[in-house]
Amino acid sequence: MSVGDDGRSGEAGGTLAERLSHLFANMHPPGAPYTNAFVAEEISGGDEEYGEVKVTEQYLSMLRNGRRTNPSPELLRALAKFFGVPVGYLLGDLSQPQAARVEEEVRFLAAMRDQRVRAIALRSVGLPPEVQDSLTTIISQFRQQMNLPADPPDRGGDRGGE
Repeated sequence: MSVGDDGRSGEAGGTLAERLSHLFANMHPPGAPYTNAFVAEEISGGDEEYGEVKVTEQYLSMLRNGRRTNPSPELLRALAKFFGVPVGYLLGDLSQPQAARVEEEVRFLAAMRDQRVRAIALRSVGLPPEVQDSLTTIISQFRQQMNLPADPPDRGGDRGGE
């Protein structure tokens, strides 16, 4: 299903504005999220990496806050390439399971920015599957004891533009 005039896809991730804000909030190097200005400059940089697409900081802001909902396919391809997601995710063309998988990968990459989380994950590499299962059980028990949800929440709460 394509993004309509209201930007809604009817699939996971809601509107184009919500999907973009989710990517901005989660798909960035350690430190701070990307700004609209940084992404606009990278995409519009003049080389062919993003198909020579030009976009302004202001237009990205309007896309993220829902004031603009129908960007060109070329811009969507450039944004998808920048954030490393399938263009179908931004278009709203993915099935519910496919979109959920992309969002799961985004959450995973965001979690891996935490050095302690990364250390725990890397230390489990090479352990037998039954030991990894035991570690998962132990972590679940700790989460339950601390009254945390079974799965960590989606930390992409920033829905506003910049």
